Amino acid sequence: MVTCNCFTISDGEMQEIGVGLYPSMSLLNHSCDPNCVIVFDRKQLQLHAIRQIQADEELTISYIDVMATSPERRRQLETQYCFTCDCVRCETADKDSDMLAGEKHAWKEIKESIPKVEKLQSAGNWEEVVEVCQAFINKNRDVLPDTNLYLLKMLDAAMDGCIHLARWEDALCYSVRTLRPYQLYYAGAHPVRGVQLMRVGKLQHHQGKLKEAAGTLKQAFDILKVTHGREHPLTDNLQQVLAECEAEFSFRPQQM
Repeated sequence: MVTCNCFTISDGEMQEIGVGLYPSMSLLNHSCDPNCVIVFDRKQLQLHAIRQIQADEELTISYIDVMATSPERRRQLETQYCFTCDCVRCETADKDSDMLAGEKHAWKEIKESIPKVEKLQSAGNWEEVVEVCQAFINKNRDVLPDTNLYLLKMLDAAMDGCIHLARWEDALCYSVRTLRPYQLYYAGAHPVRGVQLMRVGKLQHHQGKLKEAAGTLKQAFDILKVTHGREHPLTDNLQQVLAECEAEFSFRPQQM
């Protein structure tokens, strides 16, 4: 029971750093299309509404990462939380066809390789992470769309590896390809999409693509001001980066 009611404590960028027990928040029920999200400011748990909530409407959060097929989400919820999800997304298998688009034999091969990539990431073997991911990405260029769930995981891992190796141009190339799938799977004001937009915007800024960076960072801010609040350290950092980017962009034409 204690395990079921624990929350994974994450930093502002939604990276796991521990677990904690928050009894009052444990009363919130799950939905794969929730109207609230939980974020942390250090160890302080904050609940934010991410859309208009009607009078007497139940507050819900997602217990799991929603970027998974409906059978996978149900399986995880049954295993970890001992209930079968009957939300509209699970009942209608919403977005499953997008997640499994492309040739089945190709995405099954990638799916089987994901544990290996995750193990390499945990060990910090970034050169090998990038090598493995690039091989799968290039091999399946014409048979899998970027919306395919497992190819998307490879794109994410390749991006992370390139960032760790300071291969900024490659990191930007992979990260930009994740934006449309993230918009599809993390619709509306979702913190994971906001953080991804922020990361892409920072890469664009680093590469001198100031106009694109400003647009991407503004999108990130529009989400994070809802999911994290304007006072959250991550949102504050984003505003600083955006201000720097806009200042550089406005100054650049005067130097040309």
